[in-house]
Amino acid sequence: MAKAVIITLGCRVNCADSALLTDRLTKRGFAVAEKIDAANPPDLVVVNTCAVTSEAVSKSRQAVRRARKVAPLARIVALGCAAVPDEKNLLASGADMVRDNFYKVQAPDFSDTPTAFSATFRENAFSQFPFRTRAFIKIQEGCNNFCSYCIVPLVRGRERSRAFAEVLEDCRHAIDAGFPEIVLSGVNLCAYADDGRKLADLVAAVANLPGDFRVRIGSAEPRFDQLKLLDVMANEAKICRFLHLSLQHGADAVLRSMHRHYSAAQYREFCLAAREKIPDLHLGTDVIVGFPGETEELFEESLDFVGKLHFANIHQFIYSPRPGTAAAKFPDQVPGCVAKMRAQKLRRVALASAESFRQSQLGKRFGVIFEQDDGKILRGWSDHYLEVAVPSQSFPRGRIVEIEATAENLRSVGDLPK
Repeated sequence: MAKAVIITLGCRVNCADSALLTDRLTKRGFAVAEKIDAANPPDLVVVNTCAVTSEAVSKSRQAVRRARKVAPLARIVALGCAAVPDEKNLLASGADMVRDNFYKVQAPDFSDTPTAFSATFRENAFSQFPFRTRAFIKIQEGCNNFCSYCIVPLVRGRERSRAFAEVLEDCRHAIDAGFPEIVLSGVNLCAYADDGRKLADLVAAVANLPGDFRVRIGSAEPRFDQLKLLDVMANEAKICRFLHLSLQHGADAVLRSMHRHYSAAQYREFCLAAREKIPDLHLGTDVIVGFPGETEELFEESLDFVGKLHFANIHQFIYSPRPGTAAAKFPDQVPGCVAKMRAQKLRRVALASAESFRQSQLGKRFGVIFEQDDGKILRGWSDHYLEVAVPSQSFPRGRIVEIEATAENLRSVGDLPK
């Protein structure tokens, strides 16, 4: 039997794509292994690449080079987001073939004409996760926002939504396979729409499937007409108290330059509404520092805004110019050394805010799925995405178990930098 390995870089959507690729390869007679074994090398290596930052593109090239070194005779396909901006370099790094996201449905040959655009699509495959505890289910693809810094619309295409019925069927397969958590994944989740049904309708339908599992909504772009989603989250016990909404900046002047379609005040109002409806909500976000034209005053305005919202988690990024985006040509590019200093300030705020959320949960009881056991420590994550660490073998892995949060088992976010 032919052997294949899928190497996945980047976001949850890529994880979901790799799960669908696993199904397609399995149906075509491949045995899919978790990693490359030099003693028993694969016949095919698929590197599912990422291009969200220049560093991500660089890591994609590195993955191709490592695969070629360990499996010199394998057919190596560089697939996904980095294919558009970095095709020549991926080929030079050792890939036999480079294909963009639209070829993912053509595994394992990737040689046919990609499927035509449709506002509603079907994968005609079911997600397989042989090496994971959580199931990342793809429900949406593409983005129409065209933020000035973002390459995603260029590499993922226009917004389109996976057929409602197929999503539910894919989730049923994952639940029947014993997965305790379903993570709904997409490029712009709040844009989901199929025959009048929106994201809130889909989330409610998934939560009402029978079984012992929970539902997590992946990272989302803010859409402030989605108040129904907050009601569904508040009323459905299976839905994780977790909402990750990309802010990107806390100053309106920078948000306009980024071509974001909201003001800081609108974002704040939605967050306050979410916290009011959903007690103990883990509210996370993404923030960019060093965007072109970000003065010290604008950065401090953003820092103050972020600090007052008390996020449980902040993914911070130093602006990275992406060829083909409008911002790459903007004047007033921020020097790297200045951006790094601002990032350090933001990190202090982020750590303090995360620690405050952790402290607020001490003494409370909640469900945890334990996933990692190194023989000494068993680690897992709560529905509101706090890491819990207990002695090895204290609880079963891969099931939802209830624990009481203590200073000993609720992992600290670390010492704050001075």
